[in-house]
Amino acid sequence: MTSTCLYSALPNYPTRPYLNNMSPWIVLAAALLIAALLLYRWYARAQKRKALLATPLTPQQRVVVERLVPLVRRLPQNLRLTLEGKMNRFLDQVTFHGQNGLEVGEETRLSIAAQACLLIVNSPVWYDTLRNVLIYPSAFLTHRGTHDGHLIHENNHATLGESWARGPVILSWDDALHGGLDATDGHNVVIHEFAHQLDGLSGHTNGIPILRKGQAYAGWETAMLDAYHDHVERLERGEHTLIDPYGATNHEEFFAEAIVTFFERPAALRREEPALYAQLAELLALDPAAWG
Repeated sequence: MTSTCLYSALPNYPTRPYLNNMSPWIVLAAALLIAALLLYRWYARAQKRKALLATPLTPQQRVVVERLVPLVRRLPQNLRLTLEGKMNRFLDQVTFHGQNGLEVGEETRLSIAAQACLLIVNSPVWYDTLRNVLIYPSAFLTHRGTHDGHLIHENNHATLGESWARGPVILSWDDALHGGLDATDGHNVVIHEFAHQLDGLSGHTNGIPILRKGQAYAGWETAMLDAYHDHVERLERGEHTLIDPYGATNHEEFFAEAIVTFFERPAALRREEPALYAQLAELLALDPAAWG
């Protein structure tokens, strides 16, 4: 007499069909749970950003910013409050890394954040991909290769700042500090490098940023190219230019230097290049020539 295995004797045991019938519901429940977690994460981040944007600087921080970046004193009061909120969001998002032994303190972070956020104080755009700012004590060496026919020459160049697509931004603190302290000399490495970040939000750093809603590309192109060519021709004739000569390098550098001039010498830019000034004012929704 042979014995029979219980499970082989019951080929239609219901466990396997039952699980097969339930598996789609398990998958659906898991997907819904993941979606809910992602939605909650997005909501929490949005609420945090909203709270940061509504948070003013402390009185002590405000004193530091006004001392290190006197340009902010000229902002209308409503924009000053907006700037402070955007600075808080910027400082929450970005990590500062001191290089060559530099210790990054609160004054450094506040100075750079204030200058960077001036460009977007009245704009809906944001430095979405930027997470890191590297800061050297002073001008730093960058390794560059230049082509000469089939030869490549390797050279070291002293650099005040660099801006990379999607970050990081690299700055000389000595130059960032002095650029912020003098609001009228037409030189500001922080504004320059963050103008490149603004330019790059379109996906290409080429002097054509994401234009304001309703801002016509044709008008932007005409104003920028006319001003750029005029700038280059003046330099070729040996004439003085309002916009820094470095702007003649190419269209993206001209855009960055034009932004610096827009903030630091607005009345002169409006007088000498009215069409360019009008386009920048529309892009940034700012009119610094009218500030007190």
